[in-house]
Amino acid sequence: MRSLLDKRIIFVGGKGGVGKTTTASAMALMAADSGRKVLIVSTDLAHSLGDVFGVRIGNSETSLAKGLWGLEIDPSTEADHHIRSVKASLKQLVAPKMYGEIDRQLDLAKDAPGTVEAAVLERMAELMADAMDRFDLVVFDTAPTGHTIRLLSLPEIMAAWSDGMLKHQDKSKRLGQILNIFKRAQPEEYELGMMSGNNDEDGQSRYDRINEILLTRRRKFYRARDLLTDSDTTAFLLVINPERLPILESKKALSLLQKFDVPVTAMIVNRVLPDDVEGDFLSRRRLQEQKYMDEIDREFAILPRFSLPLLSHDVQDVDTLRWIGNLLIPEAKEHTS
Repeated sequence: MRSLLDKRIIFVGGKGGVGKTTTASAMALMAADSGRKVLIVSTDLAHSLGDVFGVRIGNSETSLAKGLWGLEIDPSTEADHHIRSVKASLKQLVAPKMYGEIDRQLDLAKDAPGTVEAAVLERMAELMADAMDRFDLVVFDTAPTGHTIRLLSLPEIMAAWSDGMLKHQDKSKRLGQILNIFKRAQPEEYELGMMSGNNDEDGQSRYDRINEILLTRRRKFYRARDLLTDSDTTAFLLVINPERLPILESKKALSLLQKFDVPVTAMIVNRVLPDDVEGDFLSRRRLQEQKYMDEIDREFAILPRFSLPLLSHDVQDVDTLRWIGNLLIPEAKEHTS
């Protein structure tokens, strides 16, 4: 676990409610205590990062402790920003009479399935690249597993989409060149699909701008993909409880993460009953828990596994987070990169 402090990016994921935020926060705090400059990012719709630290965070970097900053990505804000950015890019490429239609279509697209996920992923991709220039470690407290898997698979999907658009753009460019060779007369209002400009120079400039937009987008998602699958840079921690549903979901998550070559480094078994608890109810509960602990050992034998105890109180302060972090990474303060 101490070797994780040498990574540049850590993802902490699992079923909703298993303790991802607590685990991610404790890891980030230990890294900051060891002298690293750390950013922890929440991508969950139901943010609880600020609650754990007892401060209000929001959609901007907020100081949480010495060497530690937090950020809660707001999906709605990111979707709005994403749509505005696409509108601005398209309006550079079309005739003014098309502006109203662009606004109408993209305003509808904001509520389409996948738009919010794509916008959040784009922000994550930017943070993975840009924040690494300003921070030693970026920790992502991710949304529940199904959402995370979609986010992790989108780089391939979006890169493939960009590649297809570039090929289509190249075909359109060659068609325009053929039309110019035949010197077909064009009415003054003809604008190649309502694109702005109708002479060779404007057409070349337009094609170049479209290509640059698509190439920039493609590079961004390929870069995110490279970082996600680089085991020297990135680690993914699965958090689980010794219960049936988290085990089932984590099995599916591990299979999918391996499919996308995401380096799953370890598993945190959270909320394990302490050895010193007593009582008939707790004894029966411990028997059930032991059955699931044995199943976890069988099903996830390929992963190093670390346990955290069930606490008698909520986690909502830095001292408790630091105590948990020391269980995961003893003597972290002595660690040097």
